[in-house]
Amino acid sequence: MMDVNRRFFLAGSAATAGLATAAAAQETKEALPFGPPPEHAQLSRNENPYGPAPSALRAVSETASKGCYYADSGKQRLTQMIAERHGVDPSNIVIGSGSTELLSAIALAWGRSGKIVCPGLFWDTTIKYGERQGVQAVRVPLAADMNVDLAAMLAAVDDGVALVQICNPNNPTGMLIDNASLRAFAAQVTPQATLLVDEAYNELTDTPESETLVDLVKEGQDVIICRTFSKIYGMAGMRVGYAITSPENAQLIESYIMSFGGNVSGLAGAIASYNDTAFLEKSKAMILEGRQMILEAVASAGATALPSQTNFVYVVVPDADAVQAAMAQRGIFIRGAYGPWKQYSRVSTGILKDVERYVAALPEVLGSLQA
Repeated sequence: MMDVNRRFFLAGSAATAGLATAAAAQETKEALPFGPPPEHAQLSRNENPYGPAPSALRAVSETASKGCYYADSGKQRLTQMIAERHGVDPSNIVIGSGSTELLSAIALAWGRSGKIVCPGLFWDTTIKYGERQGVQAVRVPLAADMNVDLAAMLAAVDDGVALVQICNPNNPTGMLIDNASLRAFAAQVTPQATLLVDEAYNELTDTPESETLVDLVKEGQDVIICRTFSKIYGMAGMRVGYAITSPENAQLIESYIMSFGGNVSGLAGAIASYNDTAFLEKSKAMILEGRQMILEAVASAGATALPSQTNFVYVVVPDADAVQAAMAQRGIFIRGAYGPWKQYSRVSTGILKDVERYVAALPEVLGSLQA
């Protein structure tokens, strides 16, 4: 009798556990908060909605059951792949939880040695992180055309500067720095300070290989290049980025990063899609189509925008916050003003049907503000 009761108890417990698991799974499925609601046009965060690549998704699915293991071997594999593509040694590569972690680590590491010179307008989240930890940043105003003012930045470099940081193409302007000018700038900066170039959007430029400074690392100049899988690879939420620099710089960066070994899913997706040229070409074509739609709509509405080499456009408007609010009323989400630059409105290239909603709404929104 005791054996019978035990079998019934175990069977009942298993059934109850199964129902509880199913209920929990259903609740989780309904509650997962990733991505915008279907009725929203998400054009505010520079995400690439065409990724991750099918190759990445297959790899994530196949390796999900390996999530119980640390990801060191995957980190080593991706490091080797990146090093091979760029013709450097694996000791030149640092993998991080997105390039954000690497940029934050660099801000802390170099900020302990001296000041950081940077543009007055760029993606400065990691610099602000450093400032909260006591790092001193010297912000140099942009040039009159809204590009990075290399001459003024060079003038700001003195013996107390440890790092010069730029984003190329720049965010939020979308503008690309002339490569010859940037190389001349690097040659003048690096004898005195480390040059950090955030190339998050490099793959979206017209000629990526001609716009990078990775070759300066190979030549031995004191340069750090940061890249990410968040943009062209469409893996913003999977947090994989990397830096290419000297072995000495790489060791210093590594000593300041906070994550441990990476995550299985992100690394699996990155490894699988890193050389997926078919996906990258298709993804870039869709992004550029959306960007062209925005530029044409801006021109048709009688407005102007800065030249963009990214997956976003910086549009000249009467009031960026007012444009953001008016678009939000229509379920279209874009960025508001960046600090004092209230006359510029940043709009990202999302899926084309969402871009079409922005295109359709723009004349009415601008017209209402100019009336």
